[in-house]
Amino acid sequence: MEKKITKVAITGARGRMGKLLIKEIQKNKYIHLQYALINNMNQSDNTINNKKILANHTKLFTTLNNLKKKKYILDFDTLIDFSEPQSTLKMIKYCVENKKNIIIGTTGFNDTQITQIHEASKKIPILFSANFSIGINIIHNILKYISPILGNQADIEIIESHHRNKKDAPSGTALQLGKVISHTMQWDFKKSAIFSRYGNTGVRKKRKIGFSSIREGNTIGEHTILFSNRHEKISITHTATCRSTFAKGALKAAIWIHKKKKGLYSMSDVLKDNSSL
Repeated sequence: MEKKITKVAITGARGRMGKLLIKEIQKNKYIHLQYALINNMNQSDNTINNKKILANHTKLFTTLNNLKKKKYILDFDTLIDFSEPQSTLKMIKYCVENKKNIIIGTTGFNDTQITQIHEASKKIPILFSANFSIGINIIHNILKYISPILGNQADIEIIESHHRNKKDAPSGTALQLGKVISHTMQWDFKKSAIFSRYGNTGVRKKRKIGFSSIREGNTIGEHTILFSNRHEKISITHTATCRSTFAKGALKAAIWIHKKKKGLYSMSDVLKDNSSL
């Protein structure tokens, strides 16, 4: 069966991720860019008229303020949002009110905000992932296999490194990796996670997951999971060498969720459907 065209809107069109999404959309015959959303419209802004960014698309930009007007309903199927928690929650509200799908790549949500996302997923389809790379999501499956074998005997550490401008730590990806391990081992993640060490911390306890964050330079993203016992150590590392991998994954998700029913989905759900790859 031939895939139908998915009409998308993206937030933060002038940002790094927004530009990448636009670039990848131009290569994808199954997606049409309907709207590129920005915070403020400035007619003198060269970005708006930059043909290298928009190619043959015209009149795509609209302001987020327009979305606040109830009568201003944009014609798209799925919104792709890589922004900040407060902005994302506003986009979720708009999508709920207008029955739109949403792909969320934003990280740094607190527990209350996560609950709001879960509540919204009872009304519309939401795909929420801290990382849209295929590799990271394959590692999730690897951890589900390794954790029951080594989890109770090994010291587990997760080390993540990102560029100097990343605001949240540990990264959403690192937290999700830890949660995959905790869920598989049936541990309470909040009790198992160690986010800081200073001074005399005593002997390391079992059933704990240590997190370390590095912020330097222009590192796109690197995550290492360590399982260490007295006799051996297993190290699993994923390195993102190009940011376009996240954009490509988000577009796969946008196509996949197009005709899905309301609910909260992840990239693992996309990977289970081989036809979406």
